[in-house]
Amino acid sequence: MSINADKKIKVGIIGATGYAGQEVARLIYSHPEAEVIWYGSRNYVDQPYSAVYGNMKDLADEACKDDDLSALAEQADVIFTATPQGYLAGVLTEEILSKAKVIDLSADYRLKDVSVYEKWYKIEHKSPNFLPEAVYGLCEVNREDVKKARLVANPGCFTTCSIESLYPLVKEHAIDVSTIIVDAKSGTSGAGRGAKVQNLFCEVNESIKAYGVASHRHTPEIEEQLGYAYYAGDAEALSRPGGTPILINFTPHLVPMNRGILATCYATLADGVDAAKIAEIYKTYYEREPFIRLLGEGGTPETRWVEGSNFLDIGFVVDPRTNRVIVMGALDNMVKGAAGQAVQNMNLMFGLEETTGLLFPPVFP
Repeated sequence: MSINADKKIKVGIIGATGYAGQEVARLIYSHPEAEVIWYGSRNYVDQPYSAVYGNMKDLADEACKDDDLSALAEQADVIFTATPQGYLAGVLTEEILSKAKVIDLSADYRLKDVSVYEKWYKIEHKSPNFLPEAVYGLCEVNREDVKKARLVANPGCFTTCSIESLYPLVKEHAIDVSTIIVDAKSGTSGAGRGAKVQNLFCEVNESIKAYGVASHRHTPEIEEQLGYAYYAGDAEALSRPGGTPILINFTPHLVPMNRGILATCYATLADGVDAAKIAEIYKTYYEREPFIRLLGEGGTPETRWVEGSNFLDIGFVVDPRTNRVIVMGALDNMVKGAAGQAVQNMNLMFGLEETTGLLFPPVFP
């Protein structure tokens, strides 16, 4: 049940007019146990929300409000912050957290090592005191911790797809983690709604390009979480400066589609591991997960079959010639890779059935 049986969870969204914030608003609109009471937007204060997003006409005509987190905490049960890196870390206080739960869609609390965050994001972290309690909101991995959390760091889209595709194999030491390569493709919505020349139609259409090569900010997030899996129980390894000692090659690409992530992950198999063992491991970890769909050996996920949904499809192929496994994962970067996962976290935090408001089929065509 929700926090009070006779009322809905009151939701505030800061950054409601960005792509991820709008997706949170869209999902909450149909959520049977929650309602949006605050559409926060620094650029559209006093304008009707439906004037910014026409898909919400006659559904969400309330005026946008500012980004006053303290005022919002007085009214909301949970606050989603779909904001640029550095925003939440600069304004979050103990008083706010004592009044409302917070689910942050930025990277401010995803990385436990402040120096790693500041190196990759090139900004100072203003509230590292909250890092120890922040729960990394990968529901299938940290479900029990999320249930008890008041601050959740919602994972990124590339990271969710990459980590969950590889997590069971890393946890079971079925692959040589020093050989991991992740080649990922993303639709243009992953870059946000801001006007950028490189994201204009003529710049993106009929093309594909790599970006952030050997420097993408999601790299340490993937490494840290896979490190927790691989070195689970090894307190010495987990406490080393700089985090867990796993390094990967991660290369993202931009493709001319609105939504979707496809991550193709390569790794050398550990001794004695074959396709049957790989299939068994995935079944053990994910068979009962409502939002992970296993395609099995030879299955090749496609972004079109997850679009608009909270599903993550995973398939794999073992290449005996090179003794490597190729794992493929596909998700919608705006739903399971952002807003859908955030709502999934909210459900857990408030004691709801995890699938509430999220168990709908992908959109096709």
